[in-house]
Amino acid sequence: MSLEQRDIRLQKLEEIKQKGINPYKDRYERTHSLKEARHLPLETSGVRICGRILAVRLFGRLIFATIKDHSAKMQIALQEKKLGKERFEFFKKYMDIGDFIGAEGIIFKTKMGEITLDVAQFELLSKTLRPLPEKFHGLVDRELLYRQRYLDLIMNEGTMARFLKRTEIISALRRFLDSEGFVEVETPVLQTKPSGAIANPFITHHNALDLDLYLRIAPETYLKRCIAGGLDRVYEFARCFRNEGLDPSHLQDFTMLEYYAAYWNYEDNMRFTQRLITQVLKELYGSLRIGVGKQQIDFSGEWNRLSIRDLILRDTGIDYALSDGEQDLKNKIQAKGIEIEDMEKMGYGALVDSLFKKVCRPNIAGPLFITHHPIELSPLARKNDQDPGITDRFQLVVNGWEIVNAYSELVDPEDQRARLQAQAALRSKGDSEAMVMDEEFLTAMEHGMPPISGWGMGIDRFVCLLTGQENLRDVVLFPLMKPSRDIEPAVQEPAVGEPADTDQE
Repeated sequence: MSLEQRDIRLQKLEEIKQKGINPYKDRYERTHSLKEARHLPLETSGVRICGRILAVRLFGRLIFATIKDHSAKMQIALQEKKLGKERFEFFKKYMDIGDFIGAEGIIFKTKMGEITLDVAQFELLSKTLRPLPEKFHGLVDRELLYRQRYLDLIMNEGTMARFLKRTEIISALRRFLDSEGFVEVETPVLQTKPSGAIANPFITHHNALDLDLYLRIAPETYLKRCIAGGLDRVYEFARCFRNEGLDPSHLQDFTMLEYYAAYWNYEDNMRFTQRLITQVLKELYGSLRIGVGKQQIDFSGEWNRLSIRDLILRDTGIDYALSDGEQDLKNKIQAKGIEIEDMEKMGYGALVDSLFKKVCRPNIAGPLFITHHPIELSPLARKNDQDPGITDRFQLVVNGWEIVNAYSELVDPEDQRARLQAQAALRSKGDSEAMVMDEEFLTAMEHGMPPISGWGMGIDRFVCLLTGQENLRDVVLFPLMKPSRDIEPAVQEPAVGEPADTDQE
């Protein structure tokens, strides 16, 4: 956008003020959203609608304009004979694409079959100083779309629909959990210990307490405290923060849904997971076959289960359970020609996890429950009664992404202490993602916890899956971006009078 365009609008703004008109109204009482107005009977009068002007077309003493609100787009018609010359000329001279308008009139249908409001009176509700991009020219750069999401929402109907769908997905998950006796709670974002997952935390400082704190990496240990306190089933939509790598399936700040149910084990949880997800799919899509990329994924029937050991053996030929310690496993990985970044710093559990993520997970269409992870990889999960070297844990993988991670929780405080000590030892050797000792959590455990199964879903990933996106930033309204000195897109405003088409692919 040239400075000249902004200067022209500033001049218009000043002239409007000189006429004694407030260009920034405090409210407008509408009778219908645009979607509602479009379905009103013809000849309905007294209809008051409002929205942002997207296009203007001049036909002598008749103006057609397209406006948009949160629900839809709609055409309005302004006639000089109905408005009077002064108001008609005001619109022509001072109303620009991007401005917010309120209009009252009668519903009719044009000769072209377009439902339209025949405007009897209108108000300028808010004057804009920068034009909108024409057909989104100048904002094809993905980085600019993320930086200026407000323009993406205005100009791209698919973007608006996607984020409304995100809200619907979260609401459907919440309704199902509420109907099953779960209670929604909130837990701290600022924590004294980075606990609840194996991840590298963000560190901040509390000035009043002169105390270093961590942004939570997971709400797990606090939700377990709720169970210890007597709540039977709890959940939280928790904003989490992990100071680790950035790629299409990982963001440093993301939304996690976690729930915990007393008296369940991981088998109960797997059955509940399938019920939960299939109910959401039926409610929102009316089908259990969902298009993801170029393939259709079928969520019907009983979902397959496979242990992580069998999966890695199948895909790599390596049986990690027969390895003689972490160095032997590293040697076997190297012998297979599999490259894992920073492998030398990894402990046994991290090696298994990295091997799975590198070789196995990208090729899983799913839905597939992956079970029985090694105990070194699951410091908060319960040991399997038959094989103490593995845990009662599962992951749900769909389209190569981990959607759910869950397990039978460890409620034995002595076992938990030993595992946290082992994690702390790994951390002292340089594993920045290993967990730290958390005495406050151990104290809560020592006061007693019932059997528990816990569950975590990456909401952003789940929304990506259900909306056909391949990058988490496409389902997060305002993803974190590096500061930019110049985010000004090169836009070209259609001249008033041109039949600008604002429909987007």
